[in-house]
Amino acid sequence: MKKDEQERSESGAPIYRYEEYEGELEPPVGFEENIEIISEHIEKHIGSIDFVLHEMKSDIVHIDVHIITPHDFSDVKILITSGMSDLPMNPPEGLEELTHAELMVFLPEDWPLSEDAFEDNDNYWPIGELKFLARFPHVYKTWLWETHTVPNGDPPESFSKNTKLCCSLLLPPITLKEEAWELKIDDNKKICFFAVIPIYEEEMNFKLKHGIDALLEKFDEFNINEIIDIHRKNTCK
Repeated sequence: MKKDEQERSESGAPIYRYEEYEGELEPPVGFEENIEIISEHIEKHIGSIDFVLHEMKSDIVHIDVHIITPHDFSDVKILITSGMSDLPMNPPEGLEELTHAELMVFLPEDWPLSEDAFEDNDNYWPIGELKFLARFPHVYKTWLWETHTVPNGDPPESFSKNTKLCCSLLLPPITLKEEAWELKIDDNKKICFFAVIPIYEEEMNFKLKHGIDALLEKFDEFNINEIIDIHRKNTCK
């Protein structure tokens, strides 16, 4: 792993760079711990679990993906991880309590979600990105949190051949009620849930230069929300 803590964007945010992970497979231990608790939280505050994509082969943490029909709206499907929070992340000094998270993406209702459909990366990539991001902080002994951006490679490559979206931005899932944003396990452990918003390279660079508030103003201007639209307008081009 290569990590340069002194590199900063023009907005002052730190930039970390990582070499491709080449470690050996490290089987997870005790990954069943939070699955039931997370499932109960999802069913209570977000929606009914249609089915779960169970991971057959895991490294460090066991990442399952829950396919959800939301309680409050019917035009999307929500995909939520469980397993990222099985291990604590490594936040910087002063933020030691921000250690556990799970991730979600919002897909249009007609997005293909079948085993056959997943053989085409045009359909599978949101799941692949969820799994990659959920495992990322544990592989590299680092931290992912609200407003962080992660490019798909360096330089970024499109997630699939049918879109130019190529980076991920983590934000609170503001479409959901705030009760869904956090799950308190005990006095020492709280899981925060973040929406993964696919963005364009120009949007990531704009955020690095001008800060997250400036990018969110762009999103508001063009009515960009959590639901993935592979052909949506690039707000910074």
